[in-house]
Amino acid sequence: MADTRKIENHKEEVPFSHYVELFRSLDPQEAAARTGAAFDGAAFTLHLVDTDYRIYWPEYRIEAKEGAFALKYLPAQTFLLRYLLEGKAVKATGEFKTFREMPWGELYIQPFTGRCLTRAAFTFATKIPKFCAAMEKLGATKLPHGDAGYQLELLPGFAMQILLWAGDDEFPPSAQILYSDNFASGFAPEDRVVAGDLMISIVKANL
Repeated sequence: MADTRKIENHKEEVPFSHYVELFRSLDPQEAAARTGAAFDGAAFTLHLVDTDYRIYWPEYRIEAKEGAFALKYLPAQTFLLRYLLEGKAVKATGEFKTFREMPWGELYIQPFTGRCLTRAAFTFATKIPKFCAAMEKLGATKLPHGDAGYQLELLPGFAMQILLWAGDDEFPPSAQILYSDNFASGFAPEDRVVAGDLMISIVKANL
């Protein structure tokens, strides 16, 4: 189903419109080869968590199943556009890294901590049974870490782990988010922050 909503949030609209404009001049064959996204001559297909999205080129339009997350969440569409414009499919080695361990991680650690770690802790660690149910619904793999831990692909080949600790009378709830090591070369540091924020938003929508 196509997204035809009028966007009201101008803070989101400005960068989104900018990337739509850049998207028109994209070389689709180069983008497909660089990102691994399928291109059939009319549209790219990108799989975001549990949903396939068709992104039409050169005049931007996005389609997916009824109620798909990115159709109603503009930052997700911006993230997909940025991946097509600048991202790179890189094979992961199987290792996972903290945000701080990746290039430029120290510079962006403050927004990552606020937008991702603190948000995950207080959104999920206080309702772990609902978090577990949401992750199972999304097809995530359960991990033997923390009070709850799951691994889930954001885009094909790019996996993230969300680990939670519920906290107690002495310690507040906490969270850690780990990235498959290919995020380091596949995404710019600011997009890694957005990736964490986006994953949290998708899981939250399934609580």
